[in-house]
Amino acid sequence: MAILKIARMGHPILRERAADVPDPTAPEVSRLVDAMIETMEDADGTGLAAPQVHMPWRIVVYKVEDERAGTEEGDPDGAGGVPLTVMVNPVVEPVGDETNVGFEACLSVPGMAGPVRRHSQVRVTYHTTDGEEVVRDAEGFHARVIQHECDHLDGILYPMRVEDMGQFGFVDELSRCHDEAADD
Repeated sequence: MAILKIARMGHPILRERAADVPDPTAPEVSRLVDAMIETMEDADGTGLAAPQVHMPWRIVVYKVEDERAGTEEGDPDGAGGVPLTVMVNPVVEPVGDETNVGFEACLSVPGMAGPVRRHSQVRVTYHTTDGEEVVRDAEGFHARVIQHECDHLDGILYPMRVEDMGQFGFVDELSRCHDEAADD
C-alpha cells in the first residue's frame, strides 16, 4: 500500500463534515482502510480519521496500546489495550454525565498538545468493512480516542475544545516545563 499525506490544521477538509459511506463493504473502502492503517502506523499514531488523509468519508482506524489503556484518571490499572479497530459511519453517544480532562495531541496538529474535556464513557455504533453492525462501550483513554477521532468526521480539531489555552502548546515545551516543575 501507500503512505498517505496527512492534512494539517488549516486545510479545508478538516473543517467539513465527512459524508456517510454508502457501502462499507466496497473494495475502495478496504483499500482506503489499508492505506490509513499503514499511514497511522508509519506516523506512530493512535488513531486516524479519513478526512485527515484528504478523504471526506466517515471512517476511523485506531488502536490503544496496553501501556496507554490506563492513562485516564479513574481508569482501572491494567485495563488492557484495544486491538486495531476500523469504524465505518460511527455514531458516538455519551454514557452518563461524568467527564475528565486529559492532554491530547494529533497527527494533523503536529508537535502540539492541550487539555481537552471529554466524556468518561461512550457508546459507539458503527459498521465493519464486512458490513457487520457493532455496538461498543468504551471508557477512559479508549473513550477519549474514539471521541477525538470521531470529532474529525464532524470537522472538529481538538484545539477547538481546549478550555485553557494557557496549557496549549508545543509538546517539547510542555514536557520541559513539566520536568522543571517536578524538579523544584
